[in-house]
Amino acid sequence: MDHNRTASIAAALQLTREGRLAEAVAAIQRGLAPGAAPGAERFQARPTGAAHASPARTCSPAGQRGDRRASAQRQAPGPLPQGHRTDHTARPRTATGPQTLSLSHTEPAGTRRFDLYVPSRLADRSRPLLVMLHGGSQNASDFAAGTRMNALAERDGFLVAYPEQSSAANSGGYWNWFSPADQGAGAGEPSILAGITGRIVAEYGADRDRVYVAGLSAGGAMAAVMGATYPDVYAAVGVHSGIAYRAANDVISAFTAMRTGGIPGAGADLPLVVFHGDNDSLVAPVNADRVIAARLAASLNGPFASEMARSADPGRRPCTRTVIRDADGAVAAESWTVHGAGHAWSGGDSAGSYTDPSGPSASEEMVRFFLEHPRRRSRPAGR
Repeated sequence: MDHNRTASIAAALQLTREGRLAEAVAAIQRGLAPGAAPGAERFQARPTGAAHASPARTCSPAGQRGDRRASAQRQAPGPLPQGHRTDHTARPRTATGPQTLSLSHTEPAGTRRFDLYVPSRLADRSRPLLVMLHGGSQNASDFAAGTRMNALAERDGFLVAYPEQSSAANSGGYWNWFSPADQGAGAGEPSILAGITGRIVAEYGADRDRVYVAGLSAGGAMAAVMGATYPDVYAAVGVHSGIAYRAANDVISAFTAMRTGGIPGAGADLPLVVFHGDNDSLVAPVNADRVIAARLAASLNGPFASEMARSADPGRRPCTRTVIRDADGAVAAESWTVHGAGHAWSGGDSAGSYTDPSGPSASEEMVRFFLEHPRRRSRPAGR
């Protein structure tokens, strides 16, 4: 993908957000002229008359919105359950208290440890699985505490896995999202993380149609990698303060991408939810636009329509929420810009690092988004 094409897609996204849909389609088509990345030309075959503007909705936190689905009546999560730490790998077969299992996965690509939170209530059917990828200098327990995702898992009855980066693989604890050896299926960290995911599905009865991946910063960038490389494994992707797929190919270009958004490749044709603070000085806010542009570049079903809402709830940072729908009206992406927020998990708990307790709850919104998006059928094989 060259610079002109990337700029065209970014411009198209902004035009879509402004409701200037005909101009957005034209910008996409200009950017996808000969020389664009393989597969991107799929946009050109789509009709342009189907785009339409949709009414805006509030971007208040999920627990306060009237449009939340079945979980709208549930109470907000209380204190994190006090789970057990164990090395058992057998799937629980009887109702027990919540458990945090400390496990390890080894395959030809390498070994990583991971924590698995198993909620206390016994499901009468397969449970969703959410794979959470921490940021640099974090670990599994830190990320669990900061996001409070275990409390939501206990409330809603889903499994949460927290893979942990090895210091041998990256001394700073960063996932190697910028390394070509870790940007494809069947090798490197994508293979290990997909292996962890598959193992949990097999051993703990997770629902294959409701498996999701999300992350913060370097973990958000790796979540984008996982969606792009294993679209047959994950049903939707969440990227918080992250970087687009293949926006970098070494350490130097990684730092450049953090400032400029880089020149990404096409992402995954999967539902995507993005959070980013517009005062983020570590990973520039332009990266959120690049992540979404990469998602749209992968789509088989453009053009797109958007709906935007702004909110300033008492005690919370103001935010802008943009929902982008494809030609069939299905959600392609949902973007949350948290105004005044820096490089931190929005609405997180100060018990963990890199959290912003005053922001709208990214954890609540991601769970809501994921549970609204089980796997769509006829998904392409991993590449």
